[in-house]
Amino acid sequence: MLQVKHLLDEKGRNVYAISPGEPVLAAIRAMAEHGIGALLVLDGDALVGVISERDYARKIILNNRSSSDTPVRDVMTPTIITVSPADSVDTCMRLCTDSRVRHLPVVDGGKVVGVVSIGDLVKAVISEQGVQIEQLQRYIAG
Repeated sequence: MLQVKHLLDEKGRNVYAISPGEPVLAAIRAMAEHGIGALLVLDGDALVGVISERDYARKIILNNRSSSDTPVRDVMTPTIITVSPADSVDTCMRLCTDSRVRHLPVVDGGKVVGVVSIGDLVKAVISEQGVQIEQLQRYIAG
C-alpha cells in the first residue's frame, strides 16, 4: 500500500510558503513562479493556514479587493487538514474528497515536511492500478 512518504520520495519535499502578513499579490506571484495552486502559510515554523488560487478568486476578485493591499491572513483558509508520512494514499484521497480540499500539508514531529495535492494522489492511484493490471495480465497469460 502506497504511503505519503513514498509520494514525497518521488515528487520531492519542497515546501512553498508565505507569511501571513505578506500581500496576497506576493502569494499569487509565488504560485505562478512555482507552477502550483496553493501555498502554505507559515508564521515562523508554525503552520497557520493555506492560501490557494480558489481563495484568491473567491475572496479577492469576487469581493473587488486589492491583492496588493490585502494581507494573506485575511483570505487564507485557517482550518488545516494535515497528514503524516505514514498515512496511506487511500486515506488522503478520502480526506480530500470528504473535506473538499486539494492540498494536504505533510507534518512529521510537528514540522511540515512536504505537501501532497489531489493531483499527486490521483497520479499514484493510476500508477498503482496500472501495475496491478499488468500483473493480472501476466497471471492470466501465464
